[in-house]
Amino acid sequence: MFKKFAMALVATTAAAAPAHAEAGDFLVRFRGILVAPNEDTGGVVPTFPAEDASVSNSFMPEVDFTYMLARNVGAELILATTKHHADGKTGTTGSIGRLASTWVLPPTLTLQYHFAPDAAIRPYVGAGVNYTIFYSEKASHGIEAAVGDTDVRMKDSFGYALQAGVDIPISDRAFINFDVKYIDIDTTARLDTTAIGTQRLKMHLDPFVFGVGIGLKL
Repeated sequence: MFKKFAMALVATTAAAAPAHAEAGDFLVRFRGILVAPNEDTGGVVPTFPAEDASVSNSFMPEVDFTYMLARNVGAELILATTKHHADGKTGTTGSIGRLASTWVLPPTLTLQYHFAPDAAIRPYVGAGVNYTIFYSEKASHGIEAAVGDTDVRMKDSFGYALQAGVDIPISDRAFINFDVKYIDIDTTARLDTTAIGTQRLKMHLDPFVFGVGIGLKL
């Protein structure tokens, strides 16, 4: 019985496997992603040099486009935007709690190698570059209650990106996708406050981005 079930499963998977992608094909993937920063922050200088901050995770949809340069090689552009909060962890800033929020737009371009373009399970790895844009930065009510009106600005970031994933075909054009990325993102937050002047906080965000979704060969 088990042998018959296994043979049927293999046959079904083989029937579902789409033709391999050829040079010139486009793949599009729609994912739900979790952006999980591995933050390492400096002090809030010059006033609170011994204090640091944490940065929140974020869930958001993502879309990416892959152009196949060859059967095994693709170039992928990843587009998504997420919102994050920075919170004080210790001392005075810890007692304030939420310090600021920002939206993050990190377009990322990777060059991928697809190991088994004809197989039923198709792993790939990638490496590339990322440019992160911070926008709609906003001070929290808590920090403005503590130090008055505060203007927040965050410096854009340029860094590298690493990627690994797998495509699992479910029809002649559609496939399930699992993907993880590590993105090098560094920034400096500048807080211009009424009561204590200009403060700066250096942050190495360096998030892991976990994604799952569905893709289509166009």
